Amino acid sequence: QVQLVESGGGLVQAGESLRLSCAASGRTFRSYAMGWFRQAAGKEREFVAAISGSGVTTYYADSVKGRFTISRDNAKNTVYLQMNSLKAEDTAVYYCAARTGYSASYYSSKEYDYWGQGTQVTVSS
Repeated sequence: QVQLVESGGGLVQAGESLRLSCAASGRTFRSYAMGWFRQAAGKEREFVAAISGSGVTTYYADSVKGRFTISRDNAKNTVYLQMNSLKAEDTAVYYCAARTGYSASYYSSKEYDYWGQGTQVTVSS
């Protein structure tokens, strides 16, 4: 069982930055791929970013590429999402997720086994 707890959400103005954190339980955190997804009101959950267990490989949605950076600290069992140049369309509940098994896909929410409770990010224009 893996527990994930997100933090760092809030209300910011367009152009500002936020850093989300996701703390994970478990002694094998470094073996999990981790992802960030988001869900805006009335929309389906969508992929934002993912990172391999080692942290060497990262993946991004086109909509956030160049503005968001995913990283992880395996010593602290924590994954981060640095969000810069925020836009109103980034407003959503952000979820972190852990993928404990092997899969070739980092983009599909169906590949992830555990989810956090979500943290609200609101960007005012």
